[in-house]
Amino acid sequence: MTKHRPAGVRRALLALVALLGWALPRRAAAQAAPLGGLDDYVRKAMAAWKVPGLALAIVKDDSVIYARGYGVREAGSDAPVDESTIFAIGSSSKAFTTAALAMLVGEGKLSWDDPVTRYLPRFQLHDAYPTRELTVRDLVTHRSGLPRCDLMWYGTHYDRDQVLHRVRFCEPAWSFRSHFGYQNIMFLAAGTVAARVEGVRWDALIEHRIFGPLGMTRSSTSVDSLEGMSDVATPHVVVDDSVRAIPWRNIDNIGPAGSINSSARDMARWLRFQLAGGVLDGDTLVAPDALAETHRPQMVIRQEPPWKELQPSGHFLDYGMGWFLHDYRGREIVEHGGSIDGMRAEVALMPEERLGLVVLTNKGGSSLGTPLMFRIFDAFLGAPRKDWAARYASVQDSMERQQEKREEDLRKSRVEGTEPSLELSGYAGTYADSLYGEVRVRERDGALVLDYDDGAFTSRLEHWNYDTFRARWNDIVRRAGGLAGSLVTFHLDARGRVASLEVPGMGTFDRVPEKSEASRGET
Repeated sequence: MTKHRPAGVRRALLALVALLGWALPRRAAAQAAPLGGLDDYVRKAMAAWKVPGLALAIVKDDSVIYARGYGVREAGSDAPVDESTIFAIGSSSKAFTTAALAMLVGEGKLSWDDPVTRYLPRFQLHDAYPTRELTVRDLVTHRSGLPRCDLMWYGTHYDRDQVLHRVRFCEPAWSFRSHFGYQNIMFLAAGTVAARVEGVRWDALIEHRIFGPLGMTRSSTSVDSLEGMSDVATPHVVVDDSVRAIPWRNIDNIGPAGSINSSARDMARWLRFQLAGGVLDGDTLVAPDALAETHRPQMVIRQEPPWKELQPSGHFLDYGMGWFLHDYRGREIVEHGGSIDGMRAEVALMPEERLGLVVLTNKGGSSLGTPLMFRIFDAFLGAPRKDWAARYASVQDSMERQQEKREEDLRKSRVEGTEPSLELSGYAGTYADSLYGEVRVRERDGALVLDYDDGAFTSRLEHWNYDTFRARWNDIVRRAGGLAGSLVTFHLDARGRVASLEVPGMGTFDRVPEKSEASRGET
């Protein structure tokens, strides 16, 4: 039963707990024999992986036994990372959305198996059957049948309502509930359901029902909250083998799927809450069975490369609700990573050992948190201490070589000596798609320039062969993605005019007739 305390008493208790909770763990850390040598291991791994800054916290038996910062907040600066440094946690935010839903389920305000349209009557998918049958549980288990369609919301001007409206144009890749397909927009819908039930925005729901009660005082749901804050990490990506600082990306329009920012200190309180079944400092904040349901297998995931190479002894891989579930050395692991521009997080629980950890880094594309997770789990299980960071680095190097091979094959496939079918002005125009909106192509300074979403993403188009052009994205994160898949192709109709434009990762955009053409009835 939940214990109700006056707000003033509650704030005083949280302050006291914060003081004690960060004095006692430091003494406990000195006694944590399994963690001997971890500092040196982390620093060496960071150097090998070129990670500027990292924050790590470990919880054992409801105590924070380890909380450290390593490296710097920004490459080239002297500002150190500590346990209070703010990072983006990306998709690790999903478990906050499902915890909020669990609170509402436990209070009888909704059911996991309620139809989504009960709360979002205008919500619509591409097909009528899944629209009618889609449940709250379906939203948070990646079984909608939809592909990601992330480029519709990523970096665009579409707000949450517009994103939810446009998902009806996202064509399914699999039949409903037949296949695990990671889908961020469904989590946006889930967060919106929770917000509608409570009559507040999702951000306020997370703040009042989770951040506040858990004492996560430096956590937020938007990059806008970081303005004026101190001790904030800077995101980084690798471009041409150089680690470069980049701006924070605002992804508020997909908030319930990944917009939370937090610190290792705050996330340690989240770990304690999860490991204790929804209880923190004596307060039961969610019905235990409702929270436990988020940790139960809901959807089977095929164990495909590189998973099997990295986890040859793993027997299962499932998805709960906002959590990946798998086994390691006979123990169940409940975990979720998170990645957004220049940031990467790993949050993991080993419930049987009452053990949890969080790793936050300020370098995109770096999965260093996962090998550190296994290194820490091995330490507490008394297992041989493998060099997991080196093992993961080897697999990552192999994947990068495969990518380089694909890029080389693409270069070899280029037909030399060809010219565009039309003058550059013939390709200029506006192209439209129901899901993504408009793409504009303009001739500028003797070259073509592609513009998506009124400048959200811009690319110079360099002739590749025939009517295909190579995209040179201005956005540093897109440039970091490399060459493969960056070929934009114009398709001509029987009259030799451009009819459509194919953009990698987005599909085909139909050309919008100019006013002069429309007045003549041309299409």
